[in-house]
Amino acid sequence: MRCLVICLFPFVLADEEFDELCFEFGLELDEITSEKEIISREQGDNKAVGASDIILYKIDVPANRYDLLCLEGLVRGLQVFKNKLDAPRYRRVRPVSGEPQKLIITKETAAVRPYAVAAVLRDITFTQERYDSFIELQEKLHQNICRKRSLVAIGTHDLDTISGPFTYTAKPPGDICFQPLNQTKEYTATQLMSLYKSDNHLKHYLPIIEDKPVYPIIYDSNGVVLSMPPIINGNHSRITLKTKNVFIECTATDVTKAKIVLDMMHVLRSLFCFLQELAYRKEKLSSDFINRKVGINESTERIAQLLTRMCLLSQATGVGDEIEVEIPPTRSDVIHACDIMEDAAIAYGFNNITRTTPRTYTVANQFPINKLTELLRQDLAAAGFTEALNFALCSQEDIADRLGKKISETRAAHISNPKTAEFQVARTTLLPGLLKTIAANRKMPLPLKLFEVSDVVLKDETKDSTFFPGRCAEIFVRGKSVGRLGVLHPDVINRFELTMPCSALEMDIEPFL
Repeated sequence: MRCLVICLFPFVLADEEFDELCFEFGLELDEITSEKEIISREQGDNKAVGASDIILYKIDVPANRYDLLCLEGLVRGLQVFKNKLDAPRYRRVRPVSGEPQKLIITKETAAVRPYAVAAVLRDITFTQERYDSFIELQEKLHQNICRKRSLVAIGTHDLDTISGPFTYTAKPPGDICFQPLNQTKEYTATQLMSLYKSDNHLKHYLPIIEDKPVYPIIYDSNGVVLSMPPIINGNHSRITLKTKNVFIECTATDVTKAKIVLDMMHVLRSLFCFLQELAYRKEKLSSDFINRKVGINESTERIAQLLTRMCLLSQATGVGDEIEVEIPPTRSDVIHACDIMEDAAIAYGFNNITRTTPRTYTVANQFPINKLTELLRQDLAAAGFTEALNFALCSQEDIADRLGKKISETRAAHISNPKTAEFQVARTTLLPGLLKTIAANRKMPLPLKLFEVSDVVLKDETKDSTFFPGRCAEIFVRGKSVGRLGVLHPDVINRFELTMPCSALEMDIEPFL
């Protein structure tokens, strides 16, 4: 999972300091770049003209830290970690009217998408940056915990354009008709499924419900369609920069995931008025457990401070070395005491943990064959060759016809049910992969000098027609044949669509151990 963020931190750090801070926090600063640099690198300088040169920090975020998927959440987490901000406390706020909104779920949804949860965000002031961040967070959640909307689908609506209570139900596709987002007329659900088959963004979500007898649909009290999850929202309730109050609904096949997603959507916006309970929970564990597992020796009070830096508000209970840890709704990744222990280790600093030899025998050693191959790779690279890494599977044609052999002679290992023609057999030689690499790079300046050191499925041969007769040799070590070298046969070169003479050397390096 990757989160792309822009550096807007309230404390100023040099790039090296920020890289170190990310590492200490358990993240990885992947790259410092800009939109202009990315376009220039991928499409050329001409395409980058006019692109933004604002500095972007590409940060790799762990797959279980949904609270760090937006800029605001990441900044907040780092501020708490640096002791520049107290861990936020989230609470439910009732609307001024005193009456919360309601989402009614009917029994018909059980046949297609049975769960739904909802929340309201009030008194929002959208800027273009906040709006973009809001939409970006929604999309990141869709692609990760929501499993491309199959588990959870998020809908966001301008609350001031609709009226509750809202109804989540399911109907036959022919009975559903509304104007979808960014369209100018109404369509039935059946027509929409046909319309979006050519839409590069939405067509991937159609299989989730297209074979169901009924489709999920959400209405307001006036019969206005809010959304047909997990496909598309209605155009009537679309949010804009002028939107002040947002109604969020999450429909799901997994109610636990739905609650997590809803919590992330409104907690990370820091604008709260909730229908969701925002549940906190408390866990108790001993400082001795953390000290033993991490390999440190810190006091109970000190460990409580470390956990608080990770937004896990903690305190010593006074009962022995017991620590009470409060798990906020943003930390759905904390499931077990080991997750709490891991956060304590991150806050302490992995580089600060004293290196020790485990009492159990765990010292390993490199395989001799691997050590030899690594040394060989370094020498070949130093000699000016470029390493290639090709697939271990290939087509029958690659190791037979194209090399002037019959497939029956190769005694190759065949795949019983290959998905493509390119992965029919295990390679018996590295040569086809290298030649195909050259064929794909024919526009590169000559000479092309490639090498590959990888496993093959070997065959004991007494004759090889791959090389040109009279211009090849067999390599022997201690009386054993370990390989061949020479000029490739012209027919072999033509079959790989090459036009220049080519020589090759292939040998087994295991006899040198």
